[in-house]
Amino acid sequence: MKQIAIVAGGDSSEYKVSLRSAATIMANIDCTLFNPYLTVIHGNEWYVEYNSKKYALDKNIFGFTTEDGTTIKFEYAYIIIHGTPGENGIVEGYLELMHIPYSTCGVLAGALTFDKFMLNNLLKSFGVNVADSVLLRQGDTITDQQVIDSVGLPCFIKPSTGGSSFGTTKVTKPEQIQPAIKAAFDESNQVIIEQFINGKEFTSGYFKTKKREMALPITEVVPKREFFDYEAKYNGAVDEITPARIPDSLRDRMQKLTAAIYKIVGCKGIVRNDYIVTEQDKIYLLEVNTTPGMTETSFIPQEIRCAGLKLQDVLTEIIQDGIN
Repeated sequence: MKQIAIVAGGDSSEYKVSLRSAATIMANIDCTLFNPYLTVIHGNEWYVEYNSKKYALDKNIFGFTTEDGTTIKFEYAYIIIHGTPGENGIVEGYLELMHIPYSTCGVLAGALTFDKFMLNNLLKSFGVNVADSVLLRQGDTITDQQVIDSVGLPCFIKPSTGGSSFGTTKVTKPEQIQPAIKAAFDESNQVIIEQFINGKEFTSGYFKTKKREMALPITEVVPKREFFDYEAKYNGAVDEITPARIPDSLRDRMQKLTAAIYKIVGCKGIVRNDYIVTEQDKIYLLEVNTTPGMTETSFIPQEIRCAGLKLQDVLTEIIQDGIN
């Protein structure tokens, strides 16, 4: 059987979410085909959990040695780190050097999709609708009036690199602008100030293997809070309706757009795109998630079930696609 590393953790505020996603992967992987090992990356600490013990990961071989002297070298990495260094191409670069196949997109696509501002401006050149935005890098300043003149109020201020809505604020008053910028800089060295688009939120999962490409059912997201923040995502403060209550024509347009973006960026494995749809049925891209959440409450497992598929079968297909 193939030795598979389920790579989780990371260095962002999404560390605990990543471990929850990894638990879902571990529970659903086909152990008749693969030997999965939870492999955690957190700062300089890289370790493998095996038989309720922690073993240092040997980065020279991407494996570990057990107490009895047995060396296990991983043959594949299923990456489920949300945030740095797994979602931005850094771990993927290491695996490329080691010639070890992995589940997510490559270095360039990872780095690009992780930077919301750069991605949005690239996709804008392909005709994808995105909100107007302003980028701030560490040390940059902007006045309240400049924000209002650029994107208006309300607006969203958030890290340009990051996820799970950490450091994201919906700003409705001028006096909220500077505190929101500070909160976003606490999560990232780049901050995006983005125009508010009034509409309904949807999310669209998609994966592609040599065997097939699959647009998953659309999920309608109805937050019970001001917007789809961490509490809504992971603590139930939201109604998630799969399949979404939308006309087939809108569903088809959204799924087609997800597939097109997947191809433009050069994605791999399972990807989830988030959208806002206005009353005029104009679709705006919010972001591309190349390592989407896989917790029990996450969208992708919901959409896979709605499509009549089993998560175990999808994971097997993706892993075998990479190994072969």
